Formats: sequence, structure tokens, C-alpha cells
Amino acid sequence: MSLIKLRKTPRFYDQTEKTKQMDKAKAYLEQIQGESDRVSSLAFHPHRLGTDYSFYEYYALRRIRVDRVEPGQVFCTFKVPPRLTDREGKLASGAIANLVDEVGGAVVFVEGLPRNVSVDMSISLLSSAKADDELEIIGRVLGQKGGYSGTSVLVKNKATGELIAEGRHSLFGKHASKM
Repeated sequence: MSLIKLRKTPRFYDQTEKTKQMDKAKAYLEQIQGESDRVSSLAFHPHRLGTDYSFYEYYALRRIRVDRVEPGQVFCTFKVPPRLTDREGKLASGAIANLVDEVGGAVVFVEGLPRNVSVDMSISLLSSAKADDELEIIGRVLGQKGGYSGTSVLVKNKATGELIAEGRHSLFGKHASKM
């Protein structure tokens, strides 16, 4: 016989407290009418691979411009569109992560080979950007070994020089044969 005696105490839940919490969660998750109207007004036709932009490319990457490409480096500018801002009017952290992913992948892209797959990303969000701010994005290769690549991406406000984010991005993919 065990010396430990289990207490079976019934748990009582305050139903009004539970209802309040559920209502609070519902209110948080509901779309604001303006957001719903913006999403409803989007019209996209079926995607034709290789000829059209995908919804993702159109929505997330439309305003990115490649200014200069050097061995191991890519220099881009990006004007923050209102559609990529959060409720506070700041560039959403997910949009920043997307920029780090895309520019980090572009800096190690080799024509004729499949795109590399992201293995890991570490992003430090240091400041914020607002709609219509112009950003400078610099991607650099940190190193490559076999099919593994490491990149660094800096996102700066072009007007002020303020660092918005710094990202480290690891990728894996097939590498070009040396034969």
C-alpha cells in the first residue's frame, strides 16, 4: 500500500470568467472591417508557371529592386508598401523575415541549379519602418562548404541609415560540380 494519498478535488470553473476569456480571444482574432475589405478587393488570375508572377511574388516582393550585384553580394532597395504593415503602421516582422529569406537566397543562387532550401534563420529586429519608407537591403555570402551556405542580410532605412534588422540565413542545396 502506498503512503501517498491522492486527493480528488473537483475543479470548479467560473463560467463567466471563461466566457470573458473566450470573448476576448474572439475579438482579438476577428478581422478589422478595413482589413477584410482590402483582402476581398484583391483579384488574381490563375498562375502560369514561368510566365506570370505568383500571388506570393506579386504580394510580397513587388517593390523590391536589385540595384547592384557583385560576387558574393547583392544590393537592393525596397519601398515599404502599406499592405505589408501591421496594425500600428510598421513593417510587419514577417515581411522582414521574408526579405531576409529572399535576399539571403538570392545572394547564393546559381543559374541552372535548383533554388537552395532555408535551413535556419536568425533575425534581430532592431528598429521599425513605416509605409513608403525606402529600405536598403544588403545580402552577403559569409561562407560556403559543399552544399551548405551562410549569408548575412542587413536591412537599413535608406534616408536615415538606421539599421532596421540584421539576419543570418543558412541554406542547403546542390552545388555546382568542379569537374
